Amino acid sequence: MHFVIMGCGRVGAMLADELDAQGHSVAIIDLQSSAFQRLGPDFSGQRVHGNGFDRATLKKAHIQEAYAFAAVSNGDNSNIIATRTVSEAFGIQRVVARIADPERAELYERLGIPTVASTRRTAMAVLQRMVPPNAEIVWTGPTGAVALIAARPTQAWYGVPLQTVEAATGGRVVFVSRLSKVLVAQSHMVVQENDQLFIGVNGTKAAEVRDTLTSPPPTAALKGSAQK
Repeated sequence: MHFVIMGCGRVGAMLADELDAQGHSVAIIDLQSSAFQRLGPDFSGQRVHGNGFDRATLKKAHIQEAYAFAAVSNGDNSNIIATRTVSEAFGIQRVVARIADPERAELYERLGIPTVASTRRTAMAVLQRMVPPNAEIVWTGPTGAVALIAARPTQAWYGVPLQTVEAATGGRVVFVSRLSKVLVAQSHMVVQENDQLFIGVNGTKAAEVRDTLTSPPPTAALKGSAQK
């Protein structure tokens, strides 16, 4: 697939290198030719010198063939203009804009422009490592019959198998957020420090899950996992 990225800063260069390494076609745009020095030595994609919301520049990057477009320069206004240009003028549906101002990000989200608020994301990542363990509902089914809960277990749960977590909470661990990666839960996995577990449950019992995972694991559950 072909991807176009505007902005060859640290974020843009990292995106371009990763997509290129995965075997995709990549074009990265920047006003400063020196910015392309941030790309890895093995980058085989296209370097386009120019303005990322200029239509002629976008055409040089083969925007018409793009599967997706990301505007990740340091300028909020430039990112929004580029995203709207690509979406409206070229009909690219998968677009995302990097926005530093969280208030602007919320506004543009309401206008239907997908954004990534870097300031908010960084703050939330820091908070996850500062605040006490907690559990919150991140998704609820239309009928309310099922929910997905994000929970961070206390230290007492470190080293405990995910199967034991499921037995204690009555839910199913679906994903594990670990070391900046989200992994599909596997039966052999155990809880590690700073893990965030995404647990599917019946109903919306976040408080019950929080109470369970902020208390030591039940002795019966630990015995059961040891026997397995």
